[in-house]
Amino acid sequence: MARTIATVITVAVLLGLLGLMLRSWRGRSRRDAALPAGYPLPVDAALELASAAVFYVATTLRAQPLERLNIPGLGFRARARLTVTDAGLILALAGEEAVFIPASAIAVLEDATVAIDRAVETDGLLLLGWRLPGADRQIVDSYFRILDPSDRVSVNDAIRTIAADARRPAARDESEA
Repeated sequence: MARTIATVITVAVLLGLLGLMLRSWRGRSRRDAALPAGYPLPVDAALELASAAVFYVATTLRAQPLERLNIPGLGFRARARLTVTDAGLILALAGEEAVFIPASAIAVLEDATVAIDRAVETDGLLLLGWRLPGADRQIVDSYFRILDPSDRVSVNDAIRTIAADARRPAARDESEA
């Protein structure tokens, strides 16, 4: 009898937690529904500069790095293809429509180690800061993990080529290496 009561209490607590998680995610979805998922894809074919298989981690507001945004197409972690063209970046997440970020919207490109629920080796993530379309042009940060390390340099160089205004990471002290 005592075992049955403990089981019922455990199941009730777990169902309550799942209900709270679902309610929170729906609230986040309502909050972020007005945020656009990138810019319209360019009509003209652009010259591809680099491409890599990536693991998309998250997109957050610039001032709130621990608050995941549920932007349509960018709400969940997924395998993706990041293509850098002379017009901008195309991010194609598995099962989602491609998201386009024009070169003029790119504000920051730097290495990162931590993003919300992901911690990797030093500089294992690529942080791309970009401006959302709209009047306020909020800056968001999208985090990627490039799956093949040999693609990392070519993708970084290609993004820096098209986004000359992107802020470079601060120089690291030799003691940090």
